[in-house]
Amino acid sequence: MKFLDEAKVYIRSGDGGNGCVAFRREKFIEFGGPSGGNGGRGGSVILEVADGLNTLIDYRYQQHFKAQKGENGAGSDRHGANGKAIVLKVPMGTQIFDEDRETLIHDFTNLGEKFVLAEGGNGGFGNAHFKSSTNRAPRNANPGQPGEERWIWLRLKLIADAGLVGMPNAGKSTFLSKVSAARPKIADYPFTTLHPQLGVVNADGREFVLADIPGLIEGAHEGTGLGDRFLGHVERCRVLLHLIDATCEHAGKAYKTVRKELDAYGGLLTDKIEIVALNKIDAVESDELKKQKERLKRAAKKTPLLLSGITGDGVKEALRALVEVIGEAPVSAKAKSAAEAEPWSA
Repeated sequence: MKFLDEAKVYIRSGDGGNGCVAFRREKFIEFGGPSGGNGGRGGSVILEVADGLNTLIDYRYQQHFKAQKGENGAGSDRHGANGKAIVLKVPMGTQIFDEDRETLIHDFTNLGEKFVLAEGGNGGFGNAHFKSSTNRAPRNANPGQPGEERWIWLRLKLIADAGLVGMPNAGKSTFLSKVSAARPKIADYPFTTLHPQLGVVNADGREFVLADIPGLIEGAHEGTGLGDRFLGHVERCRVLLHLIDATCEHAGKAYKTVRKELDAYGGLLTDKIEIVALNKIDAVESDELKKQKERLKRAAKKTPLLLSGITGDGVKEALRALVEVIGEAPVSAKAKSAAEAEPWSA
């Protein structure tokens, strides 16, 4: 499995070191006094966004992460060393959820962003800390505080400017391969795409990141087909390009099926700007194309674009329509490294 967008992880920060009870005992020093040092602080658990990552596959084989404990204090006023923090690297777009999978703890949207998930426990005070004018020889010290432990869920939502949606075999992967250097699997059977794909597109000198997700069928929100678990990867997109296969039985019904699944999923996907396009126009006769266009126009209540991912007809117009929505400043300017693709010039 090369792509993993969800992982359950156990984390624990380090316990603080115990304080020490000790007294200074040296020749010719009659009243040495207390000399017990403080315990060191436990290490924290930190999550950091790393460049070049686009999957959570590292957390498939290791689920337990524990930071180092603080060292105990010692005599001669020696304080214990602090425990080393543990840093977990995650891709940009990762979300941290509590064990209930509903409570959002943090959402990473910037490269290099850090978040302290669990603080290390404080070290205990040694008896030298409690020395006062009225208590010259304290014989008590504090134990170190325990660290925090919890199970969390890491969920990745790829950051892209535009997303491709549609039914299986609508030509989404072909379109992505045409406009970018991405090389998704393409075949003449449904569900060729099994996990999201990213590609960097260059249209009229403007670059943006385009995401392709597996196709949706009726009942996807109930788990039919590959389900709707990949729809989270287009939640951050500014615009959706909805591709409908011109060779299907009824373009209008196909459009409504996908829209129904988007609505059932939630995540405000149906509120996003949508560009509707009728794909594979090279595979149908002109009369049938006209019928499909009218059906889709009635269902979507807008005039669809006509394009063919194979021949390239209408592809430039579709890209320019996406660029107009995305604007001058793409949200995922730093996500290009995740796509690892050479831009295709329109």
